[in-house]
Amino acid sequence: MNALLKSNSNNKSKLLGSSILLISSLLASTISVAAEYVLDPDWPKPLPDGIEWGQTPNVTIDQEGFIYAFHRAEPPVMKFDSEGNLVDSWGSEWVSLPHGFRASPDGSLWATDYHPQTGHTVTKFDTNGKVLLRLGARGFRGVGPNTFDGPADVAVAENGDIFVSDGHWNNRIVKFSKEGRYLMEWGTKGTGAGELDLPHTIVIDRRGRVLVGDRSNHRIQIFSQDGEYITEWDQFGWPSGMFIDDNDILYVADYQSKRGVTYGSAEDGTVMGFIEGSEPEGVVVDAEGNVYTGEVTGGEGGDGMIMRKFIKQ
Repeated sequence: MNALLKSNSNNKSKLLGSSILLISSLLASTISVAAEYVLDPDWPKPLPDGIEWGQTPNVTIDQEGFIYAFHRAEPPVMKFDSEGNLVDSWGSEWVSLPHGFRASPDGSLWATDYHPQTGHTVTKFDTNGKVLLRLGARGFRGVGPNTFDGPADVAVAENGDIFVSDGHWNNRIVKFSKEGRYLMEWGTKGTGAGELDLPHTIVIDRRGRVLVGDRSNHRIQIFSQDGEYITEWDQFGWPSGMFIDDNDILYVADYQSKRGVTYGSAEDGTVMGFIEGSEPEGVVVDAEGNVYTGEVTGGEGGDGMIMRKFIKQ
């Protein structure tokens, strides 16, 4: 009898010990994931007098490491150094309603304007704000080879070819040469493979594939640069913004469903983690792996008119 009691006691002790180890392991894992990115509450620094934050649908970074916010207030383009200080601003003369914003391989910057009355343009400019090229015509909407209807985003291939996600009212991807000559387009509204419903963001990966954030279909569709459908992923939520870093990691901003940034392999779509603390429409990553988000809607973190920095631990 004593032996039986002793055996039961030992079994209970072993079970308790195993449970404690399991709980400790789970807690450690949770803490590790939660601490992978930490919000920097002091970035950016307060703006100078006379400038206030507007909705910030997109952010980008140039080859020198300056961070840019494309926001819906004056001036629309704001350039920050790594410490979060505003160092330059411009853009009031050529954009009405900021939307897409991206750096290209040659170091230039690209922006889309989707204002229903005075927008419908895609503009290339240098890091000092000088306009270099414009696609579309301000205030003219259409489905022709050089007209858009609410262009959402733009991406540039290594050879300079330009891909415009003409997404708010035209559900298509339009391809141009580096000189701005119309080459081709693909896409029509729908839910099938290759069909689109609000193609809101677009990037090109190191394999040359075109990733399209098909937001209202809650997926990312992947195409060749000639518009051939390859595959699709639905594990990244409702993609509003996308960025691929130098380590081939894809970051996807979603302020509607997941309400944060999901990141994973740009090669096969394997999800690696999630960043909370922002409800972002745009996302970009610096050389150190720090993540910056742009917000247009309010959430638990604030009123949605801000750019946030998350420091990689």
